[in-house]
Amino acid sequence: MKKVYRLEDLDCANCAAKMERAIAKIEGVSAVSVSFLMQKLSLEAEDARFEEIRDEVVRVCKKVEPDCRVIR
Repeated sequence: MKKVYRLEDLDCANCAAKMERAIAKIEGVSAVSVSFLMQKLSLEAEDARFEEIRDEVVRVCKKVEPDCRVIR
């Protein structure tokens, strides 16, 4: 399954790159792209565990950039 989420308050390109690297390491994620300029996160992951993976992605984003919100 592939979904695109809007990011709110992502402050720097370096943080976006850190998020992308960390999310790519999550088991079940097949592709991820975090765009600082577009303020978007594109996620492709296993259908069966997508909700669980998405929740982990949100936690990773908060850890890297505490003020950043993933808009579902």
